Amino acid sequence: MALMWNLGQTLLPCGRYHRLFAIFAFATCGGYSGELRLSVDCANKSESDLSIDIAFAYPFRLHQVNFEAPTCEGKRQEKLALIGDFSSSAEFFVTIAVFAFLYSLAATVVYIFFQNKYRENNRGPLIDFIVTVVFSFLWLVSSSAWAKGLSDVKVATDPDEVLLLISACKQQSNKCLPVRSPVMSSLNTSVVFGYLNFILWAGNIWFVFKETGWHSSGQRHPADTMEKQPGGYNQGGYNQDSYGPAGSYNQPGSYGQVGEYGQSQSYGQSGPTSFANQI
Repeated sequence: MALMWNLGQTLLPCGRYHRLFAIFAFATCGGYSGELRLSVDCANKSESDLSIDIAFAYPFRLHQVNFEAPTCEGKRQEKLALIGDFSSSAEFFVTIAVFAFLYSLAATVVYIFFQNKYRENNRGPLIDFIVTVVFSFLWLVSSSAWAKGLSDVKVATDPDEVLLLISACKQQSNKCLPVRSPVMSSLNTSVVFGYLNFILWAGNIWFVFKETGWHSSGQRHPADTMEKQPGGYNQGGYNQDSYGPAGSYNQPGSYGQVGEYGQSQSYGQSGPTSFANQI
């Protein structure tokens, strides 16, 4: 029953469902491979090459992708390479996705099977809160960097741009055409999953914060203050003898008794009578 209770708790927003999107993020990017095809039709048909295939893949070190193209000057071929190295942004994105997945998986195991250790001394929720904030920031940075890197990859692998690298295509007598462009749909999806992970991790900050002692102490403090206020204003200081009906200001014995201040006859008659008798 305890295990079923813990499993039920993982269905809450503090559950680790964002690890699934981390899998999609690094799978769609890290497992990518694409290919483009060009056609170089020389004036001398025997020198033409109508199917030049150029394959590339993650981590997109395009400057290491070599291909050969005809020079349309005899049978000689020229060896060329694509332009650009976009491995830093791609590898950074995939690294964040992998570590986010591993952390989420480990946190889920601890949350389900070792919840007593997780909540001991409030250490687990605090660590989880800090790590969640850090990963939220890293997801935003890595997704933005990879979005810019992907834009550059698309330009560098555009068949029209690659044709400009071939010397034979600079001669008007030769015809150079793009045959097939690389499919970038999975890479576009990886960027979407990157920003989706940022939204999920950032949105999860509040739910993780509610499990920490900081949130609990913040809620108890106003309650304690409200509990102390009725004692300070309702006990004896203002609502009892000081200002009450039986207090020192409302007792008829102090100001309302005629015997002390209101007996004017005793002071107005006895004085003259005694003085007259003495005479």
